[in-house]
Amino acid sequence: MELKITKIGNSLGVILPRELLTRLKLEKGDTIFITETPDGYRLSPYDPAFAEQMHTARELMKKRRNVVHELSK
Repeated sequence: MELKITKIGNSLGVILPRELLTRLKLEKGDTIFITETPDGYRLSPYDPAFAEQMHTARELMKKRRNVVHELSK
């Protein structure tokens, strides 16, 4: 998919086609994240830093299952 950079007010931007917005499940006002990869850049509606924090939290909760169970009472 080829996108062109266009002037939007005093800034430059890219208009995302409706098809791409639908695929990414994005709507006006949503946030997207751009991550640099070895192959270029990745556009995603998911925050990779938050995903890493959630992974760490899940591992901790699994390791401390009894503590989490007691706290949930």
